[in-house]
Amino acid sequence: MLDIASLTELLAQPKKIVITTHHKPDGDAMGSSLGLYNYLIQQGHHAKVITPTDYPQYLEWLPGNGEVLIYTGNEKEAATLIGNADIIFCLDFNALGRINEMGVLVGESTALKILIDHHLEPQDFDDYRYWNINACATAQLIYSFITEELNNKALINKDVATCLYTGIMTDSASFCLPNTTSAVHRITADLIDAGAVNWHIYDLVYNNSSESRLRFLGVCLSKHLEVLYEYNTAIITANKHDLEKYDILTGETEGIVNYALSISGIRLAAFIVERPDKVKLSLRSKGEFPANDICKKYFSGGGHRNAAGGISTGSLEEVVNQFKLILPEYKKLLTQ
Repeated sequence: MLDIASLTELLAQPKKIVITTHHKPDGDAMGSSLGLYNYLIQQGHHAKVITPTDYPQYLEWLPGNGEVLIYTGNEKEAATLIGNADIIFCLDFNALGRINEMGVLVGESTALKILIDHHLEPQDFDDYRYWNINACATAQLIYSFITEELNNKALINKDVATCLYTGIMTDSASFCLPNTTSAVHRITADLIDAGAVNWHIYDLVYNNSSESRLRFLGVCLSKHLEVLYEYNTAIITANKHDLEKYDILTGETEGIVNYALSISGIRLAAFIVERPDKVKLSLRSKGEFPANDICKKYFSGGGHRNAAGGISTGSLEEVVNQFKLILPEYKKLLTQ
């Protein structure tokens, strides 16, 4: 493993750097990636953010977004950049499979690979690891990496601060999750002091829905919400027909699962959505209930204790039934 002194020495001179993050990037993935990008370009590095897929439109305002390259449709350019890179930063994912086809290119690259992440059980593919499962967001770790590991707090400018604040805000569910510690609030205070306009960032992320998205949400809640009080669990489903009818774009289903979790007494919520090639599950839980355990054991996924995801090749109906059949195994935890 590379040590921080060696990495600091490498970064003292301009390098060709690729920054990448997981499939279907969320606010933390893009916030941490663009936060790091805006930091690196101040030092003269030739940096490029490459995402495996597209990402929500409500994140396209982030500083530096215009320089992002989406791998899908730009495979040759992305492969050249990855092949020529001196350093590849891998942010907010723990295994190369999380970046789809790009995982092969990154794995074969001779570039130094820097992993910065807060997910469980990282795969052993990196040369330097800045990893903490107790961090509320990878953006929190990027802040600490810049200020503590690299000792460069002075380069946290408005663009860096705006991106990192976005990542922390979104991955902490607007500072509501248990891992939103006093240290996290001190970091966000620093980011506000550096130029992040907190209320405006919230407005751009959360008050930016299309009419069709709100109508889709209404259908989900009025027709596809099921509450299983004997397990303190609620399920919302969405089928392909409704996704197409309301022209739901990437990222527009984000947060729907939280409506199920907001019901009084509910400890586990599931949003189960039918995609063209698979069924995806998003689980949220309260307290000590391990949502990630269900995803890891039964749905080829994982994540955090209170926020996890998984996939299945079964039909929507089959996946819902499978999820319900699993609940008796966890009844004690859900009802204690």
